[in-house]
Amino acid sequence: MCVGITSKIIRIEDSSAIIEVLGAQREISLLLLNEDVGIGDYVIVHAGFAIQKLQEEDALKNLEIRKKMLGVSNDVSPSVSQKKRSRKKTPAYKKVVRG
Repeated sequence: MCVGITSKIIRIEDSSAIIEVLGAQREISLLLLNEDVGIGDYVIVHAGFAIQKLQEEDALKNLEIRKKMLGVSNDVSPSVSQKKRSRKKTPAYKKVVRG
């Protein structure tokens, strides 16, 4: 079974694109698509590849279902929710040289 994530294209560079879904951005490949896509189009992404272009209405319905499954509120934008997260610093580890 394929688990594809509905994502919006926000930037295109050659045969790759930057997509956004629920506030997260990732770089993906467009090499497997049979059709042209542009900025603002929605695609299904699986394993780092866009595998199908979606109609906006279908994509928005899918994203709404995903938000309900994840318990994401519609009244909080991704940028606001990211700022509210506690920012824990990762402890710095000293490099141990053995020899």
